[in-house]
Amino acid sequence: MLLLAAANAEIDWVKLAVEMAGGLALFLFGMEIMTEALKAVAGPGLRNLLGKLTRNRFVAAFTGAFVTAVIQSSSVTTVLVVGFISAGLMTLSQSVGVIMGANIGTTVTAQVIAFKVTKAALLLVAGGFAASFVARNVRVKQVGQAVMGLGLVFFGMTVMSEATEPLRAFPPFIDLMAKMSNPLLGIAVAAAFTALVQSSSATTGIIIVLASRGFITLEAGIALAFGANVGTCATAMLATLGKPRPAKQAAIVHVLFNVAGVLIWLPLIGYLAEFVRHVSPTADASLDATARLAAETPRQIANAHTVFNIANTLLLIAFTGPIAYLARKLAPDRPEPQPAVIEAKYLEAVYLETPALAFDRVGLELNRLGALTMRLFSRTRQVFLAGSEPQLDELAGTEDDIDALHKQIVRYLGKIEQDQLTDEETGELLALIAIANDLEAIGDLVETNIVALGRQRLRKGLTISAQTLEKTRPLADRVREALQLTLDALARKDAELAQRVVDFKSEINAAVDALSAHLTQRLAADAPHRVSTYRLETEAIEQLKRTYYFSKRIARRIVTQWGE
Repeated sequence: MLLLAAANAEIDWVKLAVEMAGGLALFLFGMEIMTEALKAVAGPGLRNLLGKLTRNRFVAAFTGAFVTAVIQSSSVTTVLVVGFISAGLMTLSQSVGVIMGANIGTTVTAQVIAFKVTKAALLLVAGGFAASFVARNVRVKQVGQAVMGLGLVFFGMTVMSEATEPLRAFPPFIDLMAKMSNPLLGIAVAAAFTALVQSSSATTGIIIVLASRGFITLEAGIALAFGANVGTCATAMLATLGKPRPAKQAAIVHVLFNVAGVLIWLPLIGYLAEFVRHVSPTADASLDATARLAAETPRQIANAHTVFNIANTLLLIAFTGPIAYLARKLAPDRPEPQPAVIEAKYLEAVYLETPALAFDRVGLELNRLGALTMRLFSRTRQVFLAGSEPQLDELAGTEDDIDALHKQIVRYLGKIEQDQLTDEETGELLALIAIANDLEAIGDLVETNIVALGRQRLRKGLTISAQTLEKTRPLADRVREALQLTLDALARKDAELAQRVVDFKSEINAAVDALSAHLTQRLAADAPHRVSTYRLETEAIEQLKRTYYFSKRIARRIVTQWGE
């Protein structure tokens, strides 16, 4: 009792709590800086990698592992996958392999922090800061930020490790750590802590800090690592609040895989511990038991974490179909309520952190905007020529959806930190804004000009002759074809297809000249309201020309931005 009181008196609990909290804060802050910088650096490559659909579940798992290893966040990988499912670019079954691989990618964190390089922490912080502060090249700045973040991770671990030093002589803490050998208790404690701090990497870091001080055995460390895997599911589930069904289903896949993996390995912790002891480096045999435990256990825990996740993926990857089926049963597809005003489907804030991925999301939304524009243009001719007042009102109402979606796209692009963009990314940002503006301008042509012409036709009782309609058809069809080709080129980022639209110019001009000559001849015709009808017809031709003009502008931007 006297020894306990003496040990307790020697520990400055306020100082210990402050140092532990500060160390954890530095660790998490470093992880955030490193993750954001890595996402920015690797963004263009990640979008190409994740964007390639594959029916090979092993390639999908490798992709998920690689992407997560780069961006150091399985939660972000899961969110990206949800976006691809929502966009129809990936099925839920295909996503299961990627989510499984994401768990393997998270083990890189444990492997990195298990290396005893904490002495270089401040050197990494200083070097990374110098690179990000001095460099003018955006990519170099981002790499510097990643290095600085890694240094902060190691420095945070150093602070936490030094803070726990007094606990080595505190019996209650030692007894508590001994209880962590009970796997169920270890899993519960780590799962709760991970859910609280929303970071399995933080839990892993603390586990390795405890192991490096000789506080926990390998078996206890494995149980705590299992708990971190379960706790991280809370992050995925919280991220689905208010999100569509695909997001909930992907999060459930994450939960099913992690929980199933822990249940499989729970009775095999002892065997796993023995295996990693055999494959991991051993410390100097002259060290005492505690020192040897502190020297060997961090690497062994990191290796157990890796073996556990790789083995789970290999065991369960054959069941991607059933896992996806169960996820759909637990979160069945239901028709989503349609909002009164159209809303963007793909513009989620998480992608803003990685401009290359944000641009891809904007591209998907521009496809929707283009589809609305094409549907509006396709209905315009019939409603303009023969539509009633209510039909003209409905046509004008469709343009309201175009306006609403256009504003959401431009507002989203405006949220991207432009000072963090490379020159190439800045060019793409400006091109996407200009394309959105041009698509919206086509909609405005319909609402402002063509609907007004239709109402003028009704008000004055004007009728366009069958001969003029026949002469107008080739021009209208060619303009429609140009608009459709432009939208196809935009969806594929196909410069050759866009160039075909640009090359329509001489043909369009020739058709306009021929039609104008025909209308001039018709002025002499003996028909009522001849002059008023002529003005109506020539104005309609002008709107067709302007529609092609905006289509051509978009096509030229595609050629400039995505051509070789």
